[in-house]
Amino acid sequence: MDVTALNSTSSSTATSSTKNAADIQDRFLKLLVAQMKNQDPMNPTDNAQITSQMAQIQTVSGISGLDTSIQSLGTKFSQMQALQGVALVGHDVTVAGSKVYIKDNVGTGSYELAGPADKVKLEVLSPAGTVLDTVDLGAQSSGMQKFTWSADKASGYASVNYRITATSGTKAVSSTTYMSDTVTAINTNGSTLQLQLQNMGLVDYSKVKSVD
Repeated sequence: MDVTALNSTSSSTATSSTKNAADIQDRFLKLLVAQMKNQDPMNPTDNAQITSQMAQIQTVSGISGLDTSIQSLGTKFSQMQALQGVALVGHDVTVAGSKVYIKDNVGTGSYELAGPADKVKLEVLSPAGTVLDTVDLGAQSSGMQKFTWSADKASGYASVNYRITATSGTKAVSSTTYMSDTVTAINTNGSTLQLQLQNMGLVDYSKVKSVD
């Protein structure tokens, strides 16, 4: 990944903003000098008015400088995020979803429970929605949980879907399902950093739940 373009853009923006601020100050000073040269000797410009005008131009210059600083910080943050993305290549990441990719006859997935559950059930579904297997995962605490599933009943499938049903007594416990995939590349062409995943394609970096 080449970050030269990002650096040159940041430098160009900062230079342009600085030049604009300098141009504004120069025009103001020229107008102020012209005003003082041509003022009515019998009714000279009030010192308070001149002070007020100078304060206004300083405020404009300060805002321009602050805008330049913010733009520079934004560019540096984007660069840091891109470097973090490069470090993820080759790693598995977890994102929201309900698909399990089968590798070496084993499927793995994870889910998050909103609260503790005394009974958790995993149902594995074919791409058409047929239940292939049901597994009792027992009692689980709240938070992130992982499971490993033997794919003997999914012969011929490269991936399957799954769902989690959790209860505490007679009350249902809500859950969020996640799926894992491998990062093969990153994409910095758009306004947001995206990860190229082996099976899922492009996913926004912000959607990554965890990294293995």
